[in-house]
Amino acid sequence: MTALADALVAARQSNRTLDAAPLADALQDAAQAYEVQDAVASALGWFKSGEVPGCWKSGGGSRSATLTHAPLPPHGVRTSPADFGDLVFHAPGIEAEIALRLGQDVTPAMAAKLDHGDAASLIDAMAVSVEIVDSRWQDLAATPALLRLADSQVHGALVLGEWQPYAVVDWASQHCETKVGNSETVVREGTHPLADPAWLLPIWLRHITRHGQTAPAGTVVTTGSWVGIVPCRRGDQVTAEFAGIGSVRLIV
Repeated sequence: MTALADALVAARQSNRTLDAAPLADALQDAAQAYEVQDAVASALGWFKSGEVPGCWKSGGGSRSATLTHAPLPPHGVRTSPADFGDLVFHAPGIEAEIALRLGQDVTPAMAAKLDHGDAASLIDAMAVSVEIVDSRWQDLAATPALLRLADSQVHGALVLGEWQPYAVVDWASQHCETKVGNSETVVREGTHPLADPAWLLPIWLRHITRHGQTAPAGTVVTTGSWVGIVPCRRGDQVTAEFAGIGSVRLIV
């Protein structure tokens, strides 16, 4: 695991990508992948020691899938309108999402008792978000899932729209439009893979409090793509709008 963490740190520092093949068997399970996430973040000084990071990604392909989580480096989390021209991306893609914000502190004991029906009561606000997905792996399609998880679940950057008071939404009919550069607008309705973005909250909160820390009010999680991954190029202008919730603008 140490060799993998060192390789990912070096890749980020030198803005290069890695061949996954020599490291394909470096991890045995998700717990080890999360240890590598922590080691990379520590080596790069992303977060204060002992504190729960302020912004996360979480999600999965369905409710029956094992959800995955990653803390997001703060230098890449920006508010709309955002310009990411100062960051290096290798093969970026766009995911239009909904972000949720904790309205109160959540202790490990509280997280352990949460279920999918009551966790949303801990949220005070929601916002449109766009994640720029990017990887330190040269051939992402051929990279084992655990290596992708270790690499911040292939996170590049995140833009957040204006926060709105959290309210129950008919997510099955929620309309969203995403436009990247000169490509046709991608229109989706009710396509969140978990049906309700808040469904992941108990699982995510148990993950981020697993070492005994309390997740503070204001902690943010972006909750998975409504549009899959839409390819983009450097310099593309991107907009994403969720009807009745808000919109974001960014330049890749």
